[in-house]
Parts: sequence; C-alpha cells; structure tokens
Amino acid sequence: MRKGEATRARILEEAGRQAAVRGLSVVSLNDVAEAVGLSKSGLFKHFDSKEAMQLAVLQSTLERFAEYVWVPASELPPGRSRLETIFERWLAWSEVENAEGGCLIMAATSELDDQPGPLRDLLQTQQRRWTRTLVKEFRSLREPPLSEAQAQLAAFQMKSFFLGHNENRRLLEDADARALAMAAFKDLLDRTIRGD
Repeated sequence: MRKGEATRARILEEAGRQAAVRGLSVVSLNDVAEAVGLSKSGLFKHFDSKEAMQLAVLQSTLERFAEYVWVPASELPPGRSRLETIFERWLAWSEVENAEGGCLIMAATSELDDQPGPLRDLLQTQQRRWTRTLVKEFRSLREPPLSEAQAQLAAFQMKSFFLGHNENRRLLEDADARALAMAAFKDLLDRTIRGD
C-alpha cells in the first residue's frame, strides 16, 4: 500500500472509530487530523470536505461489513447453513467492529433516520439491498419456497434479534446476549422450515 493510501486508510479508520462513539455529524476534520498526526490542510489532501470524509467512512464501513458478514456466507449453498453463517458473523461483527463505540452502521441508522441527504441515501440504499438479500435467502430456505411476505417477516425477525443482541450486550451488559440471540434465531429457522 502506498503512503497516500495508507494515510487515507488511517483517516477512515480513525473517523469511523470517532463516529461510532460520538456520531458522524459530530466528528470534525480537526479531531480526525489531530488523531492521525496530520494538519487540517494535510487531511484536505485526502478529502475536500467533512461531507466527503463522512461518505467515505460510511462507504468503507459498509464494504467491510459485506466482506466480513456476506462474503464467507456466500460461498455456502443457499439454505440453513448460509443463514446461520450470516447471523453468526453479523453478531460477531457487532462485537468486534469499533469495540469502543459499537457498530457504526447501527449508530448511523439512528443518527440519519430523519436526516435527508447523501449519507442517509447511501445508508438507506445499502439497508434496502441487505434486506432484499436476507429475504432472498429466507425464500430459498425450503421447498416450496417461502412466499415473499413470509420471507420478509422472517428477515424482519432476524434483524430484530440482531438489534436485541446489541442492546442486551452493550447497554445491559448481558453476558448471555449472544446465546439468547442464537437460540431465538435457531427457533425462527426451525419454525420457518416446518412452516409454523
């Protein structure tokens, strides 16, 4: 990796860490520049505005999420094992990504839900794509395939389990959060396959 690329990567990592802790809108160019040992003008060599840096941070995080959660699962055939891998890696992502501040995607979802603009547009597009992916995976869980409505409900429940895990683990400091989420998801898969 060339020096400029390495510096840009350090900036994105630091800005992402700060954003997960404090929110995308609060992170300043000065804070990030200082943390990575650059002047503000040095940071402008990589990003011409705060908004450009925010977009790059969010895009980078979304790409890392796909690489961490989706890519390993995509190598498996559609069905239960792929969905289990997605869910397990999704939980793991929330446990290791920015351990100090949590998952930037989740933080940005709350921060940007009523803030129109390019950041919200990017996140909304990605979240809709992720939901379509989950619905498609649930549809292929059994033969005959689940209906679109059944698959949407299952994907919604899966997301709810992820959010519950995150709240229990981070806010409530519940050591059993992962086990509870996995048990709930296993039950969802069992019921869905049986057609309950």
